[in-house]
Amino acid sequence: MDTDHQTVAIIVAHPDDETLWTGGTLIDHPDWRVFIACLCRKNDEERAGKFSKVLNYYKAKGAMSDLDDGPAQQPLAEKLVQRKILGLVPHKWFDLIITHSPDGEYTRHRRHEEIGKAVIKLWHSGKIRASALWTFAYEDGNRTYFPKAITNGTSNYELSWQSWQKKYNIITEIYGFATDSWEAMATPKREAFWQFKEPEKAMAQLYLQKKDIK
Repeated sequence: MDTDHQTVAIIVAHPDDETLWTGGTLIDHPDWRVFIACLCRKNDEERAGKFSKVLNYYKAKGAMSDLDDGPAQQPLAEKLVQRKILGLVPHKWFDLIITHSPDGEYTRHRRHEEIGKAVIKLWHSGKIRASALWTFAYEDGNRTYFPKAITNGTSNYELSWQSWQKKYNIITEIYGFATDSWEAMATPKREAFWQFKEPEKAMAQLYLQKKDIK
């Protein structure tokens, strides 16, 4: 896995996504200077407070926004999602941006998919700038099992027990999810990413989507 990066932006939908899908990678790279942008739950005092504690744990900077996150998951306008992202992410060059896949990580959360799509398009247009982009690479067999790393064609690695335990503790102790919650039971032991150095190749991922997120 290519991890020779210094400045890293993580762009996710919810407080806990940064830990579920890339927490082990963050734990294993304490030298990274990290900014975490979370697009939902800014006005949820409990979740926002826990996110702040997680930023402190990772020694990261970050910011939150307030995209609609209601259970109906109504589609959001693409330009709205892009505008919210641009309002959070510092206007600077990053070595690496990490975000959701436009296919999401499980069946199904529309915000994950919309944010992944928006980040790819912003990178391609030069509105956010980075040397490389990684998107999370997980699937759940259409809800037949907990999300697991996609190992075919991705950069992926098994977390050490120590790193996974730290990641699990963030989910259960800082975020406060019960040990029998979906989040705790789904916490991946292997992390995987689609890696891109050319925006055009990331754009091609949009055309390979299996889901319609319009």
